[in-house]
Amino acid sequence: MISRRSLLLTPALFAAACTEAPKQAEKKKEPEKPPEPVTGRFAFHRMFAAARSWAPDVQVLQLAGIRLQEIKEQNGKYPAWQAMFVSPSRGRLKTYTYSVIEAGGNLHKDVFAGNEESFSGSRGQAKPFLMQALKVDTDAAYETAVKKSAEYIKKNPDMPINFLLESTPRFPNVYWRVIWGDSVGTSNYSIFVDASTGEYLATGR
Repeated sequence: MISRRSLLLTPALFAAACTEAPKQAEKKKEPEKPPEPVTGRFAFHRMFAAARSWAPDVQVLQLAGIRLQEIKEQNGKYPAWQAMFVSPSRGRLKTYTYSVIEAGGNLHKDVFAGNEESFSGSRGQAKPFLMQALKVDTDAAYETAVKKSAEYIKKNPDMPINFLLESTPRFPNVYWRVIWGDSVGTSNYSIFVDASTGEYLATGR
């Protein structure tokens, strides 16, 4: 049998439970983490998935890091990347970008499809390769390049670093070119790292 005292307390307990329930359900929202630079393979796989919908026989021609003022590159990681894909059956080339932020120009957050153009089979010395050839990520290639460049880095501590992935007759496998300088044309120092094995290949001047 429920006593009169229990009946009098029940509404108060019920009210207290109702006021506490939302507090328990309410979760603290963690502040959003600021966008961070990503490795080449991370960006590449996201762009490759989009490129596959463009052409089932898609191959890779080039992958390059993009430096931005808003987010600094770090140890082989960049805030944005650009990839060139080709379709041998169509004879076409299509450019894609991946960025962790919305930036100026034609650079948009996440994957963005760019221009499409004709492709004759190569561009300069660069030739297409299959995505399976890319096994070594940019952070690992960066470590290898830095180990081989202690003297140069000591003399040029503030020199910007760029990354380029290509396949050319210079080496049998696809390679990362770690470039000290604003561009390939203006650089006087590069380290070449095999993108399939991670081995040091050569130093370029």
